[in-house]
Order: sequence, then C-alpha cells, then structure tokens
Amino acid sequence: MKARPLRLSTTQSDFDAALQQRLHWSADTDAAIEQRVADILADVQKRGDAAVLDYTARFDGLQAARMADLELQQADFKAAFEALPEAQKVALQNAAARIRSYHEAQKQACGQSWQYRDAQGTLLGQKVTPVDRAGIYVPGGKAAYPSSLLMNAIPAHVAGVAEIIMVVPTPVRGSVATGGAPGQGALAAMGERNELVLAAAYVAGVTRAFTIGGAQASGALAYGTATVPRVDKITGPGNAYVAAAKRRVFGSVGIDMIAGPSEILVIADGSTPAEWVAMDLFSQAEHDELAQSILLCPDAAYLEAVQACIDRLLPEMPRREIIAASLNGRGALIQTRSMEEACAISNRIAPEHLEVSSAQPQRWEPLLVHAGAIFLGAFTSESLGDYCAGPNHVLPTSGTARFSSPLGVYDFQKRSSIIEVSEAGAQTLGHTASVLAHGEGLQAHARAAEMRMTPAKP
Repeated sequence: MKARPLRLSTTQSDFDAALQQRLHWSADTDAAIEQRVADILADVQKRGDAAVLDYTARFDGLQAARMADLELQQADFKAAFEALPEAQKVALQNAAARIRSYHEAQKQACGQSWQYRDAQGTLLGQKVTPVDRAGIYVPGGKAAYPSSLLMNAIPAHVAGVAEIIMVVPTPVRGSVATGGAPGQGALAAMGERNELVLAAAYVAGVTRAFTIGGAQASGALAYGTATVPRVDKITGPGNAYVAAAKRRVFGSVGIDMIAGPSEILVIADGSTPAEWVAMDLFSQAEHDELAQSILLCPDAAYLEAVQACIDRLLPEMPRREIIAASLNGRGALIQTRSMEEACAISNRIAPEHLEVSSAQPQRWEPLLVHAGAIFLGAFTSESLGDYCAGPNHVLPTSGTARFSSPLGVYDFQKRSSIIEVSEAGAQTLGHTASVLAHGEGLQAHARAAEMRMTPAKP
C-alpha cells in the first residue's frame, strides 16, 4: 500500500487549475438522504417521543418502552468518571481546565455588555445574554469523541447557558446504524455506551443527556418532545443525516455550522523534522478518505524527505488504508517559489487547520488571514489543538474560514441593542428620522419621531 500525494509546483503553467481540482469537494447533498431526513423531522415534529423511540429502535437497535429509559442520569456520568483509569481522569480534567480557561478569556474579551451616553444624554449600548438552552450532538457508535463534547459543552457553560442537553447515539452492535439488523435481547435495553464520553459529560457539566442520535435527535432538540426539551441552538458534528437535519431545522433553532471533511495545511520552511510533518499530515488523513492534507514548501528536497517519511511510516499506522486513500485522493505536496507565496496560497485555500512549521513562525503569521486555527512553530502539532491546548477545535472547513470563525462563547450568546433617547436627543434624532422616513414614504414612522420633538410638529 502506498500513499502518493499529488506533487505540484507553482511554476507549472496549469498550477491554478490543478490546485482547484485537488481542493474540490462537493457539498451537494444526496437527494435520498434529504428526503429521508425531511420525513423523519416531520414525524418527530408530529409524534414527538413516539417517533424518536421508533427511529432509535429501527436505526440503533435500542429498544425502549419510554423516553425515560433513554435518558442518562448525573449518577451515570459520575460513575463513569470515577471508574476511569487515573491517567484518563487527569487527562480529562487537564484538557477541560485549559479549554475553560481559554473560553473564560474569550468571554472577557468579547462577551460583555456595554453602554455609553452621547452628548445629548442618550443611552446606547449592547446587552449580551446567553441562550437559555443548548443542544450538543456527540457522535456515537463507530466513533466516540469525548474531546468534542468538551469543546462544545464548556464554552456553552462559560457563556452562562442554564441547560446543556446532550444527545449521543448508543447503537446495539449489529444494528442498522452499524450495518446490520436491529439488535435484540438484553443489550437492546442499553446499547454500547462509551464511558469516556459519559465521564467527559461529568467534567463538562452537561445538564441532561439522551441516548438518541441521527436526524431524529436533531428533530427532538429543535422542536422539543414531551421528554426532550426544545433547545435554542444545536452544535456538534455528525454524519450526513445529522448534517442534513441541522440544515433543515436552522431557523427553528440556531446551529453552529455545516462542516465538511477535516483539513490540514502545513507551511514549512524545511527546519522541522520531516517525519513530524508527515505524521501531522497523517493526523488529518486518518479521519476519513475525504479528509485533506496539503504541504506547502519552497524546498524541493524537503518535500522529497517528507514523501520518504510517508512511505516509511504508513505501514505502522493502524488506519493506514484510510490515510492512503485520503492522501492519494486529496493530498498534495506543493513546491512554492517562496514562503511568502506559500502564505498567499494558504489564504486562497482558507484551511480548517493551518500549521506554520517554521523556525520563525512569527514572521509569517501576519501574512495569514484566512484559517480556522493557526498553529505556530515546530512543536505545535494540530493534534494538541484537537484535545487540550485550549482553543476550540470546532472549526470552519471547505474554505469557509474566509467568513466563519471557530465555535466559541459568542455562539451561545446573543446581543440585544440598548437605546434610551433623552428629551434633548429626541430633537436631533427626530429631525433626522423624519426626513429619512418621509423620503421612504413611511409617514407613520415620521410622525412617531416628530411627536417627540419640542415643540411637536403639527
């Protein structure tokens, strides 16, 4: 098995077209998935708990007579945490502490209410308040991501969200969700729970949790049922059905984003050990076959060294088949004319994760304006950001870093404008509003402003 990322050079006459072709990823949705999701959401909106129970039995093989049987308790979280090996307990607590510290600083920087009075005594300002209830989707079944739970729940908690509702599928082995028929017997009463996820819920302060997933979980959170509370915002990753459901319920609730495949772009000057960079490329490629790993470097010999490390290290990787498929299908090793050109190309791509693997990362950072997260220096592997550095790992993908931001405290807050016009201010503002309102043909608007002017206009 070999992994051969596409070799490109910016000196090629067809470089732009070749790069665009390598970057292409279709976000078009499958019509069958969209229709199935639409049907599930409509059914959940109509039948509530009964529909959620039916779909959980059908897709996860999890048989329950009532929704209460699918709700996890705080005692479950605590027991899972206390049963962990000490090393995992410490790792969870350390990661949570760093994530909380970062988001506390974020809240102080941008999440505070403010007010001021102008020269006429009019009060203007902004009131920042949290949403009442947030829904966190945590993948389950084939994969379990306690780190994702921390990254979603902790900023919500820091923002001041009163209730954090987690949904996590716990399919029975052999169920439809894992490629077989619905499960039966004793296992069907519980499903396969990941204890590290439950322990992370304990550390992160999740309020309530239900062992449901898929489009039906998104529908339950968006519309509410007799048992599952309706939330104000849904965040967290999921499969194609979850993404389609989040897209459809947006408007009834807020969502974080519709994420594409994971991405990493490394800008290297050749000073970092080549095997470190090769492994960083692997770290994203191992997510799935559509993940993208790109290296930009002006040194041709260094690109060759990285390829040699890819060849040497790939056979050691448990997920080597996925890594190879990703690198062969969407990976690229690109020789640039200079580091400055590498930075310019990175801005065009606007990657989810951007590593500046350089002896002078601070020199290049000011040139980089479009990225979900920027990792500076040889010792800053993207994987540290995924788990425990502190900043959020829920990041914009597929070039959306041009206009989107990482998940943060601000995603769980909303801003209300504060306006208190003084009597003196009403004279100046009233005249301005009157002129503009008459110009728009909205006479009631104009009269409402004029009535407050002294003396009032007839």
